[in-house]
Amino acid sequence: MRLVQALLVLHIFSPGFSARPTASTVSIPLGRVNPRIPSIEDVPSSILHQQHVNRGVRRLARMKGEEPPPHRELWAEISNRLPSHLKNLEIQKLNNAVTLMTGNHSPLGLVSPIGSHRTSTTTVIKSTATALPRKLDLEIRSNGIGYITRVQLGTPSRNFSLLIDSGSADFWVGGEGCRADDGQSCGNHTYLGSNSSSTFKNLHKPWTIRYNTGEVSGTIVRDDITVADLHQKGFEFGVASLESSEFTGEDVPFDGLAGLAKSTISRQQTLTLVESLRKSGVLKKSIVSLKIPRLADGKHDGEMTLGGMNPAKYNAASSVVVGNVNQFGFWETPISQVKIGGKPIGWTNRTGILDTGTALILAPSQDVDAIHSKISGAKKRDGSWTVPCRTKVSLSLTIGNVDFPIDPRDLAFIPLDSDDTEGDCWSGISAGTVGLFQLQTTRLLGDTFLKNVYHSMNADEGKNEIMFAKLR
Repeated sequence: MRLVQALLVLHIFSPGFSARPTASTVSIPLGRVNPRIPSIEDVPSSILHQQHVNRGVRRLARMKGEEPPPHRELWAEISNRLPSHLKNLEIQKLNNAVTLMTGNHSPLGLVSPIGSHRTSTTTVIKSTATALPRKLDLEIRSNGIGYITRVQLGTPSRNFSLLIDSGSADFWVGGEGCRADDGQSCGNHTYLGSNSSSTFKNLHKPWTIRYNTGEVSGTIVRDDITVADLHQKGFEFGVASLESSEFTGEDVPFDGLAGLAKSTISRQQTLTLVESLRKSGVLKKSIVSLKIPRLADGKHDGEMTLGGMNPAKYNAASSVVVGNVNQFGFWETPISQVKIGGKPIGWTNRTGILDTGTALILAPSQDVDAIHSKISGAKKRDGSWTVPCRTKVSLSLTIGNVDFPIDPRDLAFIPLDSDDTEGDCWSGISAGTVGLFQLQTTRLLGDTFLKNVYHSMNADEGKNEIMFAKLR
């Protein structure tokens, strides 16, 4: 790899993080996918913002081992933010446009950026990152919400596009003969089975996975997998024989999903991709590292690394390693403090679950109010906060003894008026106002935060650690 001199400082990490790259470490560039959703006239940005909030509420409930709020409560949050001229529209028409009731449109509840809801095509922007050895392209789905990579499965090997999700732990692709819940085929995707792969073996173990929205089911199989130029024979994973419509649309740009959480929460009761590669000896460490790109930077330089870290992406002197405090198999970090303008707010006993599938930072309303009360120009509307789209506020989360700033561009999530980017924007830090959010100290750290840090998750036995570092 390049920047070999940077590797010399990696000894400051805990022993679980490799001090030098091995032949089994692969780095995977990211690119962006921007889906478009069906439209109705003048869908307000407040609804799109609430959709993200609803999605985060449901995901956090699952990550804490609790029941998510019922749909009627989530719909009430949407209804409260509907302008009067939309309240009388048929709910079904609204659902068809932006799936308002629960904040779900696809398996990850993805929505388009404001101002892009008048078409129904999907745009893929390839990564422009310079490839290190052993790299695969990843794309980002929607407004920096989801991430897609390509691996090769079967013999002869064929490309499969996979949605990467730190909020789940299962690996699956569509199987030959896959049917949608309406009886039709599973769409224009790549499928795996005995007709296409001579090394395919069906183990006839059934599985079913239910996401926030959508459901897939099928059987566990064994086949060969190639990640960049790393090859494992006999990888066990799922092929889907039945997929709900959220996975089968022609505009869904992935063929399956790969979870980055720990296998203790696997519905298939199989090892995750990184754990399986580690057990087979292909990887030296069960480590997955992420640098998430920001659309506004125009670089599309995000990257995922398996088996270690890419020192070209982060400042090693700023690194900190913390223990994972989640009891269920997700990735959760203690948060020592929140600072605005370098001054602590005074929080204690807070934690944050890392979630690449959530756009926002979600927290109880009292904490969200405390943050925005110290941001110049912040206003509360419809139960949520706005900030100036051109805010320059200095806001950071302290993890360990390191302050990790949030870029003001990430705090200004989407503009209230898509034609006025100089006005107010919905904040990237929002309150969950239903269910468990009112009583807990756990935050959901989505892309508003994750775009600003390099983070590495170590699932090796006896480690269970997360490393954070500032980006280069």
